[in-house]
Amino acid sequence: MLIPSIDLMGGRIVQLVQGEKLRLAFDDFEYWIERFSRFPLVQLIDLDAAMRQGENSALVEQIAKRLPVQAGGGIHSVERAQRVLDAGARRVIIGSALFSGEGRVNSAFAAKLAESVGAERVVAGIDTKNGRIAVKGWKAQVELTPDGSIPQLEPYAAAFLYTHVDTEGTMQGFPIDVAARLRKMTERQLIVAGGIRSQQEVDALDALGADAVVGMAVYTELLAV
Repeated sequence: MLIPSIDLMGGRIVQLVQGEKLRLAFDDFEYWIERFSRFPLVQLIDLDAAMRQGENSALVEQIAKRLPVQAGGGIHSVERAQRVLDAGARRVIIGSALFSGEGRVNSAFAAKLAESVGAERVVAGIDTKNGRIAVKGWKAQVELTPDGSIPQLEPYAAAFLYTHVDTEGTMQGFPIDVAARLRKMTERQLIVAGGIRSQQEVDALDALGADAVVGMAVYTELLAV
C-alpha cells in the first residue's frame, strides 16, 4: 500500500531532504487534500512540533477532519495524543517519547499510552540515522537500534513506522534488505519511508509485507498518484 505524506512546517506543506534541507513548499492545501482523498491512509506530520520550534495544530485538525490520517510530530504525552485523536486522526505516531535519554525504551510510557488511547491507535516511530535511532526531529540519537527496540514495543502498538533518515527525501530508493529484516522482527503492520521513488519499489515492499510512505517522489511528480 502506498501512503502519501503531508509534512507541515511554517504553515505550509513541505518536503525536506534528510530532515534538514528544504526542497519543496506548497500553500495549495485544497489541491493536495483532493489528490490524496482516494487513499485509505495518509501520513500527516507536524515538523515544527517534532523539531520543537512551534506547531501547526490548526492545520493538523483541518486536514484530519477531511482525510484518514495517522498523525505525528511532537506528541510527547498521553494528553497530546488524545487531543490529536479527538481532532480526527485515526492513529497517532509516537517517536521520541518512546525512548529515554539513557538509551532505553520507555516501556512505562508506551504501556500508559496504549492503555489510555488503545494500542490499535498507536504507531511506533522508529527513525534511524547510520543505524541508530534518531529523536527530537532527527537532531539527536540514542544508543538503540530497531533490533533492540521493536520487540520491546510490540505489545503497545498496532504498527511500526520505520524511517530511513539516510535516504529520506533523496529519491535514491529505500534499502529493501532493511525492510526484509524488519519484517521478520514484528507481526504488526510495518510501514517504511525514506527515498522511495517508484511504483515498482512500492510493489516490491508490498510483496515483503511492508507499506510505503511516499513524499518527495509524489510532490515532484516522479511517481504518479
